[in-house]
Amino acid sequence: MPETFGKRQRRDARTRKIAAKEERRVARSQRRELRAAGVDVPPPGTDTDEQEPPWPDEEEGESQRADEAP
Repeated sequence: MPETFGKRQRRDARTRKIAAKEERRVARSQRRELRAAGVDVPPPGTDTDEQEPPWPDEEEGESQRADEAP
């Protein structure tokens, strides 16, 4: 089954895709301008400011399970 069906859903999906494409185009042009000015710009998706996903440690999970046991 497709994600969208019907005229309205297809039109809305198409407009969302067009808007996302335009945003990417603008971001690329900004990065090009910054690089031309001599600013070091990392490629998209390689930022080091991103945080790790909050995965619980196995030790914490084991201690919680021990507390729950009667």
